[in-house]
Amino acid sequence: MFLAWNEIRRNKLRFFLITGVLMLVAYLVFFLSGLATGLQTLNREAVDSWKADAIVLTDEADKSLLQSIMPADKESKLKADAVAPIGQLNAIANNDGEKQNISLFAIDPTSFIMPDIIEGKSFKNKYEVVASETLKSEDFTIGDKVKLSGSDDELTIVGFITSARFNAAPVLYTNFDTFYSIKYGEASETNNTKLNGFVVQSDDVDNITKDSTLEAIPIESFIEKLPGYSEQNMTLNFMIYFLLVISAVIVAIFLYVLTVQKINIFGVMKAQGISSAYLARSVVAQTFILAFVGVAIGLGLALLTGEFLPNAVPVTFDLPILLTYGAIFVVVAILGSLFSVRTIVKIDPLKAIGG
Repeated sequence: MFLAWNEIRRNKLRFFLITGVLMLVAYLVFFLSGLATGLQTLNREAVDSWKADAIVLTDEADKSLLQSIMPADKESKLKADAVAPIGQLNAIANNDGEKQNISLFAIDPTSFIMPDIIEGKSFKNKYEVVASETLKSEDFTIGDKVKLSGSDDELTIVGFITSARFNAAPVLYTNFDTFYSIKYGEASETNNTKLNGFVVQSDDVDNITKDSTLEAIPIESFIEKLPGYSEQNMTLNFMIYFLLVISAVIVAIFLYVLTVQKINIFGVMKAQGISSAYLARSVVAQTFILAFVGVAIGLGLALLTGEFLPNAVPVTFDLPILLTYGAIFVVVAILGSLFSVRTIVKIDPLKAIGG
């Protein structure tokens, strides 16, 4: 460590440049991680708020809530600790000219999936809804009259809940009478026993239902089947993994060049009795210092950037995930330095000093 630190102090500019490159790569890794987490949140925020273990859909719906249609009396076929019926449709909300994609959920306000009201009150009457607080940034307020595409009914926002989005769309919650009227219009009276599924709490997901027309899906499996969710996460994660590999290559190249430049010095040191193991530890320690400083600065810059980004940018920094990536980054950088260690071990003192 003494040799590593001494060399860094004597060659500040050279090692500052190496640290700068590592910092930029680390910054990009952390920012992509925040973007991946943020985009995940956009898709699953509402589902996470249910605190459910599974969702029951029709077997032919392919794990899609929107494609699942079943009669309400299917609840009698379920065995669980708690069951909450749910209906869902996607629409465009028009609030006095302000248009916004939304996801409308119909629920029983006494069920366990009813969200906490943070402003205003809960829906009680027909055509009343509570909205995700994310709609405030789109100028939606309590008392606003909202029309949904495909319906002439006018909804009144009576309250706001904590941020809730489903497939990136802000959520509105209402009762089933409102849902049937909006979805079926004049035919609502003949379709008022249909819903999309049941959200359940149960320790035994495999035995929730024996009905062959129904499928109990663990909540994580349901989320992973949301349109674009898995593909999006896989793409961003691959980008992060490639950046980690690139960082190892960068470290390997920089340190190898530095090692080649110092072959004569290393040869003299080995001729004086300094072991290859000591020199190797010095290179590894040097790499650790550079990578640690680069990661620390990159993390600080990423968190600072997050404070100044507009709400429209879906970036959410999860500190445990960032620290995990930071640790992996340092380990990968050290692995990259082993190429230089191999070169040091192979140095012949006599040849290195011209003997």
